[in-house]
Amino acid sequence: MHYKKYKTILSPKNGMNLYRGCTHGCIYCDSRSACYKMDHNFEDIEVKESAPEILRREMARKRKKCMIGTGAMCDPYMPIENELCLTRRCLESIYEYGFGVAIQTKSAGILRDIDLLAAIHKRTKCVVQMTLTTSNEDICKLVEPNVSTTRERFEALMAFRERGVPTVVWLTPILPFINDTLDNARGLMDYCVRAGTRGVLYFGAGMTLREGNREYFYSCLDKSFPGVKNKYVKRFGEAYACFSEKSAAISDCIIREAIRHGILFDQKDVFAYLHSFDHDNSINNPKQLSF
Repeated sequence: MHYKKYKTILSPKNGMNLYRGCTHGCIYCDSRSACYKMDHNFEDIEVKESAPEILRREMARKRKKCMIGTGAMCDPYMPIENELCLTRRCLESIYEYGFGVAIQTKSAGILRDIDLLAAIHKRTKCVVQMTLTTSNEDICKLVEPNVSTTRERFEALMAFRERGVPTVVWLTPILPFINDTLDNARGLMDYCVRAGTRGVLYFGAGMTLREGNREYFYSCLDKSFPGVKNKYVKRFGEAYACFSEKSAAISDCIIREAIRHGILFDQKDVFAYLHSFDHDNSINNPKQLSF
């Protein structure tokens, strides 16, 4: 772990990442790609110094309240969060200033903040986004070794359902030759239906590979899925997009189940839901609250 100073925390589209790097160990993680120009070891987490204070200043300057997103490039509930509580401190500020939040994770550690997230949703809007890649617990432990299992994430989704906090599930990535099966798609959609998920984000049965990400992924395949690396090299070569030959069938399965149960599945509709913010609960004098 190391600290680095930043002048801003919010992107032009109101997204924020409080950390750089990750310790979840997911074998497919695109954030390892060289194009992101990370100048430190991926597991040596860079902590954005004074992030909660910077966020408060930036929210105070905004004329209009909006949804603030977090979790796109690094998980806000890595183990280091238990020590530093940057995510929680930022959520407290989001609540105080009357903004909304769309928070993405694959960790059941988010349940630590369920009361706060429910309070945000009661006041403005909160959407919890959870990534589910495989309904097979054994495969989950191989492709996402240091994070909550799929079953644990499903139980977290159920907890948010009970609290009335809406959820969106990212069904990605679906890895060719590993979890690209109809049984997996059915299992994941069963979880979504039972958890009352508002929408699913699915980008086809496949993944992306580029410099930095590809090398790490292939090294993990050699350890956990002998022979699969050769299938990738033979089928995809140096291609960026690597799609399963079963992609169409899996897509049909997911869309059919989504329509049947009233779950949003069109990407534009889901992202519109995540970004929309119609509340006008202006707070002129924010006060410190405790949870």
